[in-house]
Amino acid sequence: MCIYLLKMCECRYCDMDSSGGGWTVFQRRMDGTVNFYRPWDYYKFGFGDPAGEYYLGLDNIHYLTKQRHYGLRVNMQDFNGNKCNGYKLQVSEFINGGAGDALTYHNGQKFSTFDKDQDPDSRNCARLYLGAFWYNECHNANPTEVYHWGADGTIFAVGVSWYQWKGHDYFLKSISMKIRPVQ
Repeated sequence: MCIYLLKMCECRYCDMDSSGGGWTVFQRRMDGTVNFYRPWDYYKFGFGDPAGEYYLGLDNIHYLTKQRHYGLRVNMQDFNGNKCNGYKLQVSEFINGGAGDALTYHNGQKFSTFDKDQDPDSRNCARLYLGAFWYNECHNANPTEVYHWGADGTIFAVGVSWYQWKGHDYFLKSISMKIRPVQ
């Protein structure tokens, strides 16, 4: 099953296996083949390949979620094969899947990129941490940062990370973020 969005002719990836299926994957990192350090317009319209690493696009995410409530699931894996079972966010309700709550810190924030700084921090968090996200005064979670392999304290908190699970200096092998309507 694929979902076609707006007037785009690309098929988007759906996860039909996790928790009963029906999840639209809007962001996926798995091997570092796609550079996620991109300007605002790339995040607005989306980039990458649905069969690999990609970002669905803020316009598409907004289009999907503006009419109904959606749940959010985050799947992660470290370089030792450990996985987090998931993260579900429903109207600010957190259900722990084993990795801790790194997203509540980002609640209510605007999306920022290096060329469109909308976070409340006096610094540009996207530029500082080489990513793009709903930064607060920077981040507890940043799935769009530069891809690194495992633990690396060379540059503080610059890599695909989930602070409550592995800290700022352990970088994840894979992370996907997906949504589906709340029943």
